Amino acid sequence: MKSPKYLTIVIKLGTSSIVDEKTHQPLRSILSQIVDTVVQLRNAGHKVVLVSSGAIGMGLRRMDMEKRPKQLPRVQALAAVGQCRLMSLWDKLFDDVGQPVAQILLTRNDIADRTQYLNAQNTLRELLAMGVVPIVNENDTLAVAEIKFGDNDTLSAITAVTVHADYLFLMTDVDCLYDKNPRNHPEARPIEVVEDVASLKADVSSAGSSLGTGGMYTKIVAAQLATSAGVTTVITRSSTPGNIPSVLKHSQSTGTATSTGVDSTSDDKSNDHVPMHTRFLPDPHPIRDRYFWLLHGLAPYGKIYIDSGAYEALLNKAGLLPAGIVEVEGSFGQHEAATLIVVTKRHRQEAAPPAPAPIKVQTDTPSSADVLRTKEMQSFTPPRSSGSGTSTPLSSLPTQAPATKFPSPSTEFFELYDMEEVGRAQVNYSATEISRIKGLKSSEIPNVLGYSLSEYVAFRDSISFFNRKNGGKVGAASVGGGVNVGGLGGAADASESLGK
Repeated sequence: MKSPKYLTIVIKLGTSSIVDEKTHQPLRSILSQIVDTVVQLRNAGHKVVLVSSGAIGMGLRRMDMEKRPKQLPRVQALAAVGQCRLMSLWDKLFDDVGQPVAQILLTRNDIADRTQYLNAQNTLRELLAMGVVPIVNENDTLAVAEIKFGDNDTLSAITAVTVHADYLFLMTDVDCLYDKNPRNHPEARPIEVVEDVASLKADVSSAGSSLGTGGMYTKIVAAQLATSAGVTTVITRSSTPGNIPSVLKHSQSTGTATSTGVDSTSDDKSNDHVPMHTRFLPDPHPIRDRYFWLLHGLAPYGKIYIDSGAYEALLNKAGLLPAGIVEVEGSFGQHEAATLIVVTKRHRQEAAPPAPAPIKVQTDTPSSADVLRTKEMQSFTPPRSSGSGTSTPLSSLPTQAPATKFPSPSTEFFELYDMEEVGRAQVNYSATEISRIKGLKSSEIPNVLGYSLSEYVAFRDSISFFNRKNGGKVGAASVGGGVNVGGLGGAADASESLGK
């Protein structure tokens, strides 16, 4: 007889699941159900992490304010007031059933710094080993736009990857994803299983509540982020958290073999008593640890354009040499991240396309404006998935003064080349230094710079790639009806506003 598999489960609750949107009163009935569910999972041997929004909503109630203010310092002050009450409420509810909890507050800076990231990971693992339920939230009191995750959907995905979770539950105000908005289209069909996010077509017109920042769009982005790292992700209704064990049981009994896209007419009678939900299946080649961190923990501050020969060498596990670099853009220093873009020269007979508006390379999470525009957006292309490998820190290299910011390459450059974003690199040289040594042999670096930090602009284990099977050209975007998530793949190698 098979021994039971003990899982690590992350459950994310949005503000609308914690406080009433109008009165800002805590929704104690839902919170009590969450506590009962977590304890049930713990008693079954599973480890559970909660990602809880609601600090600002609780702060509004405590300060007797009707509306969320627009001034950032006041919002942050409310978050400070509300976080105390939020954790006090969780601690009281869990204490009533004898379950210890811990508070973890993070910003993107905590993830971008490799040492802090590992410290957070070690703390979470130790808490879980001690039988504690960590309750994670973004540190809104300190966070500003540049260091925010953007929404707790993104934070929950990063948390799930950090603790190597098996499941991430994104609790929301609908049962599941639909191919159309069920509020406007009675014929809308539920999407039960998503095996390949690239084939997903769903409605994301519902944005977050007036207190929160998320919506269905951010949940799909979070699901893509988590599944790329091997985490099964489930979207289901927050008002019935007691359904989580049933969804887990159904998911484990069916495994990963099922259809992709829309399936609302299944004849399988075993599904009759399964709560409605949408399940995103994990990537069969997940990223792990450092390579996930390179792609989703570090923010790229510039772009390095490389030729196809350099790209092929990198795929064959060589490091990035200056000889393969064609152009550099942006402002970044040593040990910071840059986007890697492969350029291929166009044939002379090809007509050059019109000069582009400033090229915008898609990043791993949407900006604040992107998230807040979810009502207007009819389609989107979330970030591509990526891969895993080994790591070697660059801490032994000396630091340099801030880099000069290099403007976008000329219009002629874009007319000469086709280009494709392929990954991220943590570099050994600043943008200023790379601009001086690009195209040269490594042996020429000392003659040009007066010193040589390394023969490589970036070591191979400081580079992480996207899967190119569904790759697209830089700047490509898809706009149409519903959501059409294209250009995504599995692993080849080894997210922004207040509202928690």
